[in-house]
Amino acid sequence: MFQKKQQIYSETQGVCIVDNIVQLPAGKGKTLPYYVLKPVFDASKVSYIPVNNHQVVLRELFTKDEARELLNSPELKENENLKAAVEYVLQQKGD
Repeated sequence: MFQKKQQIYSETQGVCIVDNIVQLPAGKGKTLPYYVLKPVFDASKVSYIPVNNHQVVLRELFTKDEARELLNSPELKENENLKAAVEYVLQQKGD
């Protein structure tokens, strides 16, 4: 489970910050936890993704070493979100 304020990678949104984890109604008086994601490159957007059983691939943000390895991958050329995420990680200060 991701934590509030953690930076993660979403295959559909790119680099996001977990702004919050909230409980949303799921019917019959039940609630389910959802991540509130804010894309780093478009802070005006907000996405609500279920913590469990989500269809979108979410993962921890790459390390700089992982980002360097992805630079030569064919996937990078086809995926703008991935390309932006790799560039973002490589531009961060420190190792």
